[in-house]
Amino acid sequence: MVEAKLPTHVAVIMDGNGRWAQKCGKTRNIGHIEGAKRVPLVVKHLFSRGVRVVTLYAFSEENFARPNEEVQGIFDRVAEFVEGFSETFGDVRLVFSGELEAVSGRLCAACRQAELTTRSNAPFTLNILLNYGGRSEIIRAARLFSCDSSSDADFRSGLYHPELPDPDLIIRTGGEKRLSGFMPYQSAYSELYFSDVLFPDITTADLDAALEDYLGRSRRFGGIKTP
Repeated sequence: MVEAKLPTHVAVIMDGNGRWAQKCGKTRNIGHIEGAKRVPLVVKHLFSRGVRVVTLYAFSEENFARPNEEVQGIFDRVAEFVEGFSETFGDVRLVFSGELEAVSGRLCAACRQAELTTRSNAPFTLNILLNYGGRSEIIRAARLFSCDSSSDADFRSGLYHPELPDPDLIIRTGGEKRLSGFMPYQSAYSELYFSDVLFPDITTADLDAALEDYLGRSRRFGGIKTP
């Protein structure tokens, strides 16, 4: 049995922007704008609590099924965030997981430039899942996997960022209780925390509640709990 300590890696599935907008009588794009305003608060607070890696689920492969106007609005918000990243976060490393070539040209270029500019920053890393599919990542790794290999490390080398530790804690806002394709290989032993709070309403108190809940758990990683 491993007593929980503050997580090294926290992931956030940022859900509820559209429902927040509907509740407020606004367009879905306004919901995404308001959600984007919360991202710096979330990331900076988690880093301030000692978390070293934060992963945000920004856009899945399936999200391309949404109306073009909404998809472009999300891409614009992410591009604005990435273009102002260093000014907002200082010496934080920024990486992306997903097939970036399929997103808008402006956003793809901004992401690649940000990865290059921040590649030596430490000790904090922000990983953004953009045009990400969990099954697609596993298929990608399997295609790169050598038939002569048999280790987990060899398979992991084909994942988007094998150098990152697995998420210790995954927080999903918005009231839904599923992972929706979020990092299925890496989340095998992640602790899950589901919140009814819609992402544009999230506060540092909500994040602290998730961390405190995590600290109250015992992580056994398949072992047997002992008295």
